[in-house]
This record gives sequence, structure tokens and C-alpha cells, in this order.
Amino acid sequence: MSRLVNELKPKGSTPMTTTRRTLLAGSAAAAAGAALGAPAAQAHSGRGGMQKPTVVLVHGAFADASGWNAVAGRLIRAGYPVIAPANPLRGVAADSAYLASVLATIGGPLVLAAHSYGGLVVTNAATGNSNVKALVYVAAFAADQGETLLGLQTTYPGSMLSETALDFRPHGAGVDGYIKKAVFRDVFAGDVPRATTDLMWAGQRPADLRTLQEPSGVPAWKTTPSWYLVARDDNVLPAAAQRFMARRAGARTVEVAASHVAMISQPAATAELIMRAAC
Repeated sequence: MSRLVNELKPKGSTPMTTTRRTLLAGSAAAAAGAALGAPAAQAHSGRGGMQKPTVVLVHGAFADASGWNAVAGRLIRAGYPVIAPANPLRGVAADSAYLASVLATIGGPLVLAAHSYGGLVVTNAATGNSNVKALVYVAAFAADQGETLLGLQTTYPGSMLSETALDFRPHGAGVDGYIKKAVFRDVFAGDVPRATTDLMWAGQRPADLRTLQEPSGVPAWKTTPSWYLVARDDNVLPAAAQRFMARRAGARTVEVAASHVAMISQPAATAELIMRAAC
């Protein structure tokens, strides 16, 4: 797939000269100014009158924030403030900078939960943010500095998300990838009813191909406690890769029999792990 990425790179495009650090710092600084006049996230008290953290749910590629609905509902009923912002899916540095700007507008403690490519985004966006108390990876990429999504996805055998599974649609600044309808359920969500996966396919949000090979920055999991939900039946990110990343991050880990979209097929287990991290 790396050869395809190079072939589809728009002619005349130039490398980004803005560093990830500059993007993150700039977006956080801009958001901080806005946050001064913005109300903090609605406070919810837990045991002993302690404020419950705001849970930020971050989706990955080929999906949108609605994939978290069943998890979010459980968290809200348990008294947690929840926000599920849109992930732009344009590139690791740009997406991380965007999420960092969102986090800068939320007062109080935060727990970030991410699915799939969203793991790369929270790994970078949370770095240096002292409000982030925990990271929860749900079949997600917990990259180390310099690693890429494509590298982690292919380190262990078993992923069915190859270039033959994707449709490619060029746009003004790059190329977007979509999972083909014929293989969407088998690759992405094999334990979800077909009527639901048909809708998921129709509404999938594409990722720009630059997300595949853009190196990750300094990871927040090196300094922030982490939890990991391993999806044993994942056909996108092999379970062996998930276990490797969870072990390396020192994450408290649980495993479930689930496809890549564990937060959809196993929402109770996912919400329970998030609430453990939030305690």
C-alpha cells in the first residue's frame, strides 16, 4: 500500500513545513484564549463529591462519532459529561492539533477514549495536557514516536484492510480512501447486523491517505495511565498488534470477542473499561 500512497500523491504537492509541535502549540494557544470566556464542561459529582471527568470519545477512519452512541449513552446515564468531537481524518499532525484545540476549551479532568486511527490522534493531542488523566484505547493505534499507522497495521499478519479493499477518490489536496461495499462488513464490522453495516458503509467518513504514513509524535501514554480493549476478532488491526501496543504502554487490558468496531458490538464492556479509567 505504501507504493500506492506515493503514486496517488497529488502532483506539485509539497511537504508540510509546519512541525507537529508548532501545530499543536498554536491550536492549543488559540483555543486557550477562547476558553477564558467559555464555560467549563458541565460538572458532575461522583463519590465523595469529586468532580467526574469529562469523557472525550474520538472516532477513527471509515466511521463517525455516532459509532460511540451506545457507549456514550451508558456513560451519560452513569453521570459522566461526554463529548464526541468530529475527527477531521486529514493527517496525524492536523487531526491532533484540532483535537488539542477542542481539549483546551474543556475545564477539569479529562479521560480520552479512542477507536482505531483515533488512537494516533489522542496519543499526540494529549501530550503535555495535564488535564488528561487517562487514555483508553479501543482496538486503537497506540503509536510510539516515529511509528506510522501502516507500519503498525502490517507488523503482524491478519489485517484484511489492504488496497484491494479500498476505493480511492482524489480531491484537491490529496486522495481519500473508502472501504468497498462488497467487503465492508467482513473487514470492518463482522459482528454487527448487515442492515446496520449497510448504513455504516453509506455514511463512512474517509481518511486521507497521508494518515497511513505520517509519523506519530511523542506519545502521551508514556506519562499518562492507559487502558486497552483488545478486539480478538479484528480484521483491520490484528489482535496481536493490539496486545503488543497495550503491553508496551503498560496499559490495563481486557479482551473481548469483537470485530474492529468493539464499541458498537460490545458497548457495555467498552463503557465499563472507560468508567474504570475514569475512577
